[in-house]
Amino acid sequence: MIKPDDSRLTPAQYAKVRSEAERALSLAGALGRFPTPIDDIMAAANVQEVKEDVLNEGFILKLRRQASGALKSALSKVIGLFDAKARLVFIDRTLHVVKQTFVRLHETGHAFMAWQRDLYAVVEDCDQTIEAATADLFDREANVFASEVVFQLDGFTKEAEEKTFGILVPVNLSKKYGASIYSSVRRYVSHNWRACTVVVLNPPELNPGDGFRASLRRHCSSPRFTEIFGEINWPLVFTPDHPVGAMIPINGRKMSGKQMISLKDRNGHTHECIAEAFTQTYQVFILIHAVGTLTSSSIIMPGIRKN
Repeated sequence: MIKPDDSRLTPAQYAKVRSEAERALSLAGALGRFPTPIDDIMAAANVQEVKEDVLNEGFILKLRRQASGALKSALSKVIGLFDAKARLVFIDRTLHVVKQTFVRLHETGHAFMAWQRDLYAVVEDCDQTIEAATADLFDREANVFASEVVFQLDGFTKEAEEKTFGILVPVNLSKKYGASIYSSVRRYVSHNWRACTVVVLNPPELNPGDGFRASLRRHCSSPRFTEIFGEINWPLVFTPDHPVGAMIPINGRKMSGKQMISLKDRNGHTHECIAEAFTQTYQVFILIHAVGTLTSSSIIMPGIRKN
């Protein structure tokens, strides 16, 4: 099942959230410190984390009975929670350590952005979308806040730009910034000036007749890629007979070599692209970029240049 876009904001909304992230980094004295000191960011937001593992079903049910409206919507597993009255953050301790970092910043974003903090007494987060439009917007804003803070605004993008374009750039930088490979790859692509996209797949599963099948988890594109190619209708399932599926690393391999593939733009014109794949076992990342945007000095593809 394709994951919905969890960070889409209008330019005005994004600017507002980015300003708050910059303010948080400044108040915490965290700019240029790697990885971003999460404890200092939380202190700047005047919130504390409950270290005990209390985020259990009984605790959540109690909070839901006390909550109102949207918070009583049908939710799946709660992975983080911000209690605005007590200014406390709760984290699911069963999450991967790097995931806990992002959820911690997400909840801190709820606390730091005053328009959110003052509206909800308790904000619950889960793996499914909350039905209320406002709650959904707040979650997307909190995701963007967390991303801007952990990637130090433009710091990650500027450092990545100094390196030769490729899938290992965000993979290698992820540790320095204390981010997951998943979020680092998405950040690398979504903030890139090139025409590039990443297709994120779930791990391949053996399937008689097909060899293997890997379902589509999410795809993310740079603004330039979307401008040229539009929204590509990727298959929901990839097999070895698809050009992208054929690149999926199997048999214990983590990467596949670079290969040429062709994509048609929104006008039906064919463009040569380079694709490469990487997996850290949890997801498979297929990074694709148009040949004409590999360098900023040569304009091979009409209309493409570095801004």
